Amino acid sequence: MTVKNKTKKNGQTVGWVLLGLLTQFNAQAKNVMTPEKLWQVKRVSPLGLNTAKTHVIYQVSTPSVENNDFNKKVYQVAIKDGKTQLLEGYQGLLMDDKISPDGSKKLFHESVAIDKVLATDIHGELDQANAYVFDDLNYRHWDTWNDGSFNHVFYQDLATEEKVDIMKGEAFASPQSPFGGPEDYIWGPKGENIYYVSKKLQGTAYVTSTNTDIYRFNLTSQETTNLTEGNPGYDTSPAFSSAGQLAWLRMDEPGYEADKNDLMVMFGDQAVNLTDHWDGTVSSFLWNQGGDVIYFIAPIAGTKQLFRIPVTEKSGAKIKQMTEGPFDVNGIVAETDGQLIVTRNSMNAAKEIYRYDLSDKTLHALTDVNGAFYHALDLPTVKKRMVTTHDDQEMLVWVIYPPGFNESQKYPTLLYLQGGPQSPLSQFYSFRWNFQLMASQGYIVVAPNRRGMPGHGVEWNEAISKDWGGAVMKDYLAAIDDVAKESYVDTDRLGAVGASFGGYSAFYLAGQHNGRFKTFISHDGIFDMRSMYGTTEELFFVNHDMGGAYWDKRNAAAQKSHTAYNPIEFIANWDTPMLVIHGGKDYRVPLGQGIQAFQAAKLRGLKSRFLYFPEENHWVLTPQNGIVWQREFFRWLDETL
Repeated sequence: MTVKNKTKKNGQTVGWVLLGLLTQFNAQAKNVMTPEKLWQVKRVSPLGLNTAKTHVIYQVSTPSVENNDFNKKVYQVAIKDGKTQLLEGYQGLLMDDKISPDGSKKLFHESVAIDKVLATDIHGELDQANAYVFDDLNYRHWDTWNDGSFNHVFYQDLATEEKVDIMKGEAFASPQSPFGGPEDYIWGPKGENIYYVSKKLQGTAYVTSTNTDIYRFNLTSQETTNLTEGNPGYDTSPAFSSAGQLAWLRMDEPGYEADKNDLMVMFGDQAVNLTDHWDGTVSSFLWNQGGDVIYFIAPIAGTKQLFRIPVTEKSGAKIKQMTEGPFDVNGIVAETDGQLIVTRNSMNAAKEIYRYDLSDKTLHALTDVNGAFYHALDLPTVKKRMVTTHDDQEMLVWVIYPPGFNESQKYPTLLYLQGGPQSPLSQFYSFRWNFQLMASQGYIVVAPNRRGMPGHGVEWNEAISKDWGGAVMKDYLAAIDDVAKESYVDTDRLGAVGASFGGYSAFYLAGQHNGRFKTFISHDGIFDMRSMYGTTEELFFVNHDMGGAYWDKRNAAAQKSHTAYNPIEFIANWDTPMLVIHGGKDYRVPLGQGIQAFQAAKLRGLKSRFLYFPEENHWVLTPQNGIVWQREFFRWLDETL
């Protein structure tokens, strides 16, 4: 971070030259995280257990900046002693849950052309045409235009190689895009049925609904049955116990993508909600080997932790938290020989594989792929701070301090604005919004668990919907104002940064902050609620969170969202530098949002910059673009803070 002479509004020069020289000297003397180093961090992905259940097979992806991709290698680690081995070929070693119980068939999915959307399909003789023709909504999703094809589930006879499309002719998809995968379809316990997740709606009904269901396809009758027809919200993640009992995750409220996620279990023909009495939400789960306990992961108090619940026919069973600490347990791979195989990370360490010993109830690292890398760095310090909100609630705030933090110095400070809006601000490790990197460049980072975040009860999580510009903005300001009371915070050098809902927050606060901040950064943020409503692809989200359409004058919640909580309404108040970042393939918060904001800022005469990634979506995924993102992020802060 280069620190220059700065001038206060009263014309007095602030003596930051010496501090800048000291900061530069310290950065050279210490080995701290940099944008380039961040893209040397290896990424660990467990693939599953080997067939003997003695080893975890996992993939290590190493970013290649030169080739702008990832080098991938597969390893196995012994669960018993942690010995690691590189695998040149691992096919056949890995347990494959897509093989039927009798070993005769295999499940898979592939794209099937169903609808005629492309001009070349409609006007066959015009084979050089490049056009799409749509008669309804659902014309694009996440980062892909609808070309008339849909993912379908198939099974294949391994002896005859005959393939059967169990969704033949249906203009519906399984797995669910954009994030669904093989976990969306499974074999029944005896192999006579296939269970899969699909949202069997089309067009406008599809984009305004969250009604995914779990379907059962019988191989003998070739008939399909909807098992969750009575629930109008999400039904996902089907899984069977060793005794053949079905469990899945359910959200009740239609159109609400961040509703409480409950754990359902089928007893005969009766579905029992195991977690309806619990003031939390389930992220993922795994049956134990005996089929009488379910392990699950859930956000709690600014982290994600491991829990267990006994499976009983009556709801209300006692839920026990199994792990606790300043880290996230973010995945359960398997249970074997008294061990749970999980993944874990923190704000200072990327994901690694651990075993949780069910007897001594402790976590033990199985992989340490990045251990030596982090050991060579001076790392930030992460502390939990409780802040009282405007309505006297206690809000958890993560504060991340630079390596070598010294209370006698003053530091520029960033308010981090979380996206979602209802995603947990836990001990996550991001390759874009990386607190370790921000703090290592000399910034204090303030990351509040403001309203709308799971892990603090259902009421706190739901409080943000239809109130984007209300209490949540007061939460943000309460957090930065509280930390800014500390002598080591330079109150003349406060910035606010965020993406998605965090990007919206930056745009909104730019018109409301009363001079608190000296700079803003908004990535893929909503600038105009009305044009957002008219161009986003998942309309169920804006219908629920904004309250509905901007033209519905009788809808008070919608009118408030589209006017009082609309950043574009307050552009006349903008008086602060603004960096706008946007991806060209972002169809969730479309490109026009960023363009409008940048254009407005420039026409207002403000220092502003537009960082545009034509081939990136709502995220930035490729190594070289990732480094560009980080360099421009810190260059902007260097110039404006």
